[in-house]
Amino acid sequence: MRTFLFVFALLFLLAPARNSFFDEKCFKFRGRCVNSCLKNEELVALCQKSLKCCLTRQPCLKSKDD
Repeated sequence: MRTFLFVFALLFLLAPARNSFFDEKCFKFRGRCVNSCLKNEELVALCQKSLKCCLTRQPCLKSKDD
C-alpha cells in the first residue's frame, strides 16, 4: 500500500513538470500548438484539435543611424 501511495504521489507531483519537447510542433518546427498564444507570441497557423500554432515574435533590430 505504501508503494502505491508513493508512486501515486510521485506521478501527481511530476505531472505539471511537462517538458516542452513533448509539445506538438508546427510551422516548420519553429512554432508550438497551444490553446492560446502568449503576449510575446503571434498566431501563424492552425493545428489539429482546434489548437493555435504560436510563434515567438522576433524583436525589431535598430540600425546605428537612428
